[in-house]
Amino acid sequence: MNERRVGRAPLAYENEAFVNSPDGRILRILSEYMEPIARFRREQIQDTVVFFGSARFQSRAAAKEKLAELETIGAQLPDHEFERCKKNALAAMDMARYYEDARRLAFLLSKWSIHIPARRRRFVVTTGGGPGIMEAANLGAQEAGAKTIGLNIALPFEQMPNPHISPSLNFEFHYFFMRKFWFAYLSKALVIFPGGFGTMDEFFEILTLAQTQKLAKKILVVVYGSEYWNRLFNFQTMVDAGTISAEDLELFKIVDSPEEGFEFLREGLTKYHLGPEPKHKGERVPEIPKTNP
Repeated sequence: MNERRVGRAPLAYENEAFVNSPDGRILRILSEYMEPIARFRREQIQDTVVFFGSARFQSRAAAKEKLAELETIGAQLPDHEFERCKKNALAAMDMARYYEDARRLAFLLSKWSIHIPARRRRFVVTTGGGPGIMEAANLGAQEAGAKTIGLNIALPFEQMPNPHISPSLNFEFHYFFMRKFWFAYLSKALVIFPGGFGTMDEFFEILTLAQTQKLAKKILVVVYGSEYWNRLFNFQTMVDAGTISAEDLELFKIVDSPEEGFEFLREGLTKYHLGPEPKHKGERVPEIPKTNP
């Protein structure tokens, strides 16, 4: 009687159908935790400063170019279409100041941080890896000669990583919550530029963690652009209504220039994170977890 020879089954971690199935979800989640750990350790990253803001803002040069293009083709457009496009182009020119300011602030911070005597890289500029304010911050850090991190997210509509991220620190995430974890875990400061829903989400999540003392470290929060934020929110209304405490307004600082933002960050990062002993009650410096070889 002939016996049928059975071939070897694939190893579980090489079984693509299993790894990509609902049963393999925990492996995919763990990979988005462990793979960044390996890279951060290899690149000697100790901590970060995270920049958030609109993905839609353009550089001043790009905004000027689009406005000039519109003026060239304007005669070919119906009047109402031309007026709509011109309004958008002028708004883009106005908002370009935030792109340039994010670039400048990231440059100043990175130029300072690369000269901090330390075994590992301190206060590395980190963004969501896309265009707009993210691109500006990565560009500013790159221009300062520093490493810079991009934590991109896979979306149904394409968001390509900007070209200014250090190639070895260019990440792509599937899970929003794992991406958010890496924004918060190594961060010693957060810089919030004008933005949309995603920026609001990230801003208020960090404020909530700080307010409820769920962060084991002092995290500085810089809110950039009083004109934008004061039109969008009246934080005093929350105090007056008793939904937050007056002290909660001290969880962040609103600034209006790259130099002002840099001085606040430099002083705070020095005070809380460069001294010989932690200066904030309950603080511990999060280390990249070590794994056995």
